[in-house]
Amino acid sequence: MALLKMFRKPAPPLQRLPAGTFTVDSQARLLISTLSSAFPAELIHEVGEHVVNTFREARKAELPLFELTVHCSSLKIVARELRGGAIVFLTPLTPMSAKQ
Repeated sequence: MALLKMFRKPAPPLQRLPAGTFTVDSQARLLISTLSSAFPAELIHEVGEHVVNTFREARKAELPLFELTVHCSSLKIVARELRGGAIVFLTPLTPMSAKQ
């Protein structure tokens, strides 16, 4: 039994899905946010970094990408390019809104 307890990890605390927007500059630094302060800043930075890098790579490839939409199972992420930076909209999906 002691062996099984060694591999048991506590479940991570449940968090409410984020709803709001945030804006990042060209280095993915947070400028402004309407997200709850309980939402981890590391996740905001990670999402912002991916978004800024995607727009940067599209510019290098000479692809006209101005808006990016990602549908996850329970979250919709919409990002719009802003002269090197981006504004990111996070919207939780309910079962009813996922069917649309």
